[in-house]
Amino acid sequence: MIRVGINGYGTIGKRVADAVSLQPDMEVVGVAKTKPNFEAHTADQRGYEIYAAIPDRAPLFGDAGVELAGAIDELVAAADIMIDCTPSGVGAENKSLYESYETSAIFQGGEDADIAEASFNARANYDAARGADSVRVVSCNTTGLSRIIAPLWEAYGIDQVRTTLVRRGGDPSQNSRGPINDILPDPISIPSHHGPDVKTIFPDLAIDTLGLKVPATLMHVHALNVTLKSDVTAAHVRQLLEEESRIYVISEGMGIDGAGKLKDFAHDAGRPRGDIWENCVWGESIAISGRDLYLFQAIHQESDVIPENIDAIRAMTESATAAESIELTNRTLGVGITGSPIGVAETDHSEVEATDD
Repeated sequence: MIRVGINGYGTIGKRVADAVSLQPDMEVVGVAKTKPNFEAHTADQRGYEIYAAIPDRAPLFGDAGVELAGAIDELVAAADIMIDCTPSGVGAENKSLYESYETSAIFQGGEDADIAEASFNARANYDAARGADSVRVVSCNTTGLSRIIAPLWEAYGIDQVRTTLVRRGGDPSQNSRGPINDILPDPISIPSHHGPDVKTIFPDLAIDTLGLKVPATLMHVHALNVTLKSDVTAAHVRQLLEEESRIYVISEGMGIDGAGKLKDFAHDAGRPRGDIWENCVWGESIAISGRDLYLFQAIHQESDVIPENIDAIRAMTESATAAESIELTNRTLGVGITGSPIGVAETDHSEVEATDD
C-alpha cells in the first residue's frame, strides 16, 4: 500500500483525501490543517488522522475538540508521498520539509513549474512523472486544456491553439474573491499565463491564451479555436472526443445550456459535492471551418485535477502504466458520464481488489 499524506484539507485537499481513500493500492495516513475549522471537524468525522500544519497552533485543536495525531513533521515522516494542497506559494515553502525526510511530494498548479521535476497530466504526459521524487499537477485550466489537446494532437496534429478562458471569480466558499459586478481582463496583458503553463506539458505546442474573470463561482468556460494539420469533419472530432474517458460531450437533447445546469446535473446524479471531474464539451458547439476547429468546454475548477493527483501517485511509484492507472482511478471514483439521465458511470468498489506490491 502506498502511504499518502495530505497537507491542506480545503477545496482540493479534502477531495484528494477522499479519492485516495477509495484506491485499493493507497491509504491516507493523515491530513494536516492549520486551524480547527469546520473542515478539520469534517476530516475527524471521516476518520482521517489530523496533524497540526503549524505546531504552535496545536493547542487550538484540543480547545475545539479535535484530537491531533501529531505535528506535520510526523506526518511527512510516516508518508511515502505527500500531496501538498496548500494555497499558492505555500507549497514552495513546504518543499524543504518534504526533502528533509526524503518524502516524495506532489504539488498543485498554483506553484511555479520549477518546483518539481515534472509538470503532469495523466492523459498527455504520464510517463514524464515515472520515478520522479516531485511532481506538479497542473492547474484546473491547464488540466482541461491538456486533456482536450492530447487527442487532437495525436489524431490530427496541431498548428496553433487559441483559447479564451472565461474564469470564475472564486470558488463558492471564497467570499473574499471577486469581481462582484464586473468583467475583468485577467490579466490585461496577452498572453495569459495559461498558454505557457500548457507548454510545460506540450513543449512544442503553439498556443495563445486570453483570460477573463467574471462574477460567478460555478465553473470556468473555455472558447477554443484549434488550427489542425489535417482536414477533418466536426462529426469525426466529436466521435474522437466521445471516446475520451475524461471528456463528456454534452448532447443537444440534454437541455444543458450553461454551467449552472451542469452543476445541477452533477448534484442530481449523486456526484460527491456536485463534482465534475470531466471536461464538459458542448457537442453542438463543435464546428469546423477549413482546418480550424471551434468548441466550448466547461471545467469544474474544484475537482478536475483530483483524478490527476491519483494518477501522479502511481506514476511516481511506477506501480502502474498510464492506461492501468487511468482505468483504475476512473473506476474507483466513478469518472465517466454516459449522457444518460442518470449521468454517471456506476461504481462498485466491492469489485476493486488491492494489488500486491
